[in-house]
Amino acid sequence: MSEYLLLRLYGPLASWGETAVGEVRPSAAWPGRSAIIGLLAAALGIRRDEEARQRELASSLGLAVCVERSGELLRDYHTVQVPPERRGVVYRTRRDELGADRVNTLLSQRDYRTDALYTVALWRTEESPAPTLAQLEEALRRPHFTLYLGRKACPPALPLAPHIVTAANLREAFDRASFPQEPILDLLPESEERIFAWEATDAPGMEALHISPRRDEPTSRRRWQFGERDEYYRSEQMATTGRGE
Repeated sequence: MSEYLLLRLYGPLASWGETAVGEVRPSAAWPGRSAIIGLLAAALGIRRDEEARQRELASSLGLAVCVERSGELLRDYHTVQVPPERRGVVYRTRRDELGADRVNTLLSQRDYRTDALYTVALWRTEESPAPTLAQLEEALRRPHFTLYLGRKACPPALPLAPHIVTAANLREAFDRASFPQEPILDLLPESEERIFAWEATDAPGMEALHISPRRDEPTSRRRWQFGERDEYYRSEQMATTGRGE
């Protein structure tokens, strides 16, 4: 039997950054390792420039996500005026940029997930001075820094309700999740499937349908660099019932 720390993530908006090129900022359908480790670091009060503590935290934990409601994709378009690049010219403020002789128009897009609901499971992978699951639970209840769902403009809309369960495997841990009933969640559209995404573990308790690489392993928060890991995926159909049945 092993201990797992479970928490719930819900907000009207969330954005789980993927590899971004140019003006496009996509969002994954569920939070990756970087987003979850970053949320834990914020709760503990670990700053981005404290790289040793960041690495210690990341290396001590395994994680998995259950997508209870995938939400909908929201694409936000931005039009920004920027001056052309000129050799030897440095724009130190936004006022300097807009005061240039000529400005160009830059069109960018940012993707969000609306009304998505996730259950996150965490477990210790090694003995280290890193915080225990009990310490993480306490930090998530009383976070040091403000928590958000991928971007600062996306705060959680419900308490994370962290709690520790003991289970024989990861799947059993998800089945033992016990979160407070929240009326707002009854308003969400019913989901036809439940998605599980996890990283390598000795006791998943379920069979992956496929394995795919994901570049979300934080290697340097200060330089914003990420490594690649394997993510195991499984989807299951859910029996849905009408409201009020």
